[in-house]
Amino acid sequence: MKQLKAYKFRIYPSEEQKIFFSKTFGCVRLVYNLMLNDRIKAYEESKGNPDKKIKYPTPAKYKKDYEFLKEVDSLALANAQINLDKAYKNFFRDKSIGFPKFKSKKNPVQSYTTNNQKGTVNIFEKWLKIPKLKELIKIKVHRKIEGIIKSVTISRNGSGKYFISLLCETDIQELPKTNSSVGIDLGIKDMAILSTGEKIKNLKFRKQLEDKLKREQRKLSKRFLIAKKINKKLNEARNYQKQRIKVAKIHEKIMNMRTDFLNKLSTYIIKNHDIICIEDLNTKGLLHNHKLSKSIADVSWASFVNKLEYKAKWYGKEIIKIDRLYPSSQICSVCGHRDGKKTLDIREWTCLICHTHHDRDINAAKNILAEGLRIRQAV
Repeated sequence: MKQLKAYKFRIYPSEEQKIFFSKTFGCVRLVYNLMLNDRIKAYEESKGNPDKKIKYPTPAKYKKDYEFLKEVDSLALANAQINLDKAYKNFFRDKSIGFPKFKSKKNPVQSYTTNNQKGTVNIFEKWLKIPKLKELIKIKVHRKIEGIIKSVTISRNGSGKYFISLLCETDIQELPKTNSSVGIDLGIKDMAILSTGEKIKNLKFRKQLEDKLKREQRKLSKRFLIAKKINKKLNEARNYQKQRIKVAKIHEKIMNMRTDFLNKLSTYIIKNHDIICIEDLNTKGLLHNHKLSKSIADVSWASFVNKLEYKAKWYGKEIIKIDRLYPSSQICSVCGHRDGKKTLDIREWTCLICHTHHDRDINAAKNILAEGLRIRQAV
């Protein structure tokens, strides 16, 4: 079955290629902001005339006024329009996502997307070819690329490293069936508790580097104040920029450790189970809890569930989401008696009816599995 799969590799552009990327980032950002501004104006003007059809501009409109837009990849500009369309649709589908925002030049993280048309994107061993660049870019390919390259995204992260993400259409073979189902209860002390009784410890990646991060962030704040005191722009303050990169590298290390862990855990679960039942958690809502927000952000439930979902799609497995209001912690998984709400400090309890002694989280995972299988059978 044809599926879309992404491969991410680090690239090592020359100084001249970095200038080209900066120019492209800037042009894509400009077009995105101009289109967003024109859309807002068009919407305001149409309020007085609801029957008026709104005509949204395209990137070609701006090339007359901004000649330099012709120097960069036109497909990158077209993708800026596609991204803005997606942002609009997401906003009108779910207002909690927020209205599209203007892109900032000050943000060190920048990217643009282009498409592969008749081999305009290609990889030759350690070298990468992309549209509008005559010279090949050095690339570190650490795993085999399978399938046809459809599009690529060039990005620069906070610490100044460059990466390319290749979106490929490829045949992914389904994994053999295990005839096993599992329920997963997500937590903070233990990141995931399985209905099998297995507990996956939360490794608290941020906490591992928290002291170092705080120390470097304090230095960054001091250098910010020094730059402001002498009226120096931050992008011209060398000491500030050096320290900003140090802080960005720590954040990058935390993210890489977390991503690696979540990838391995999600693959392990997908390989060993055909049906995975999991709670449909309101992560955004939970982040408003100021006491737990840092821990919830560090454990990355949303990212973990996302990885389970796309890997299940790839490998022919099934994800069943349970209603977030389902009282999995209140029900005895043996006799079904509902014992009422329990405070977070109660980690074990005994059922008043069947006298079964429960581990709170394992019992919840068993209930999630039972509810998921019930939903599946009812459909």
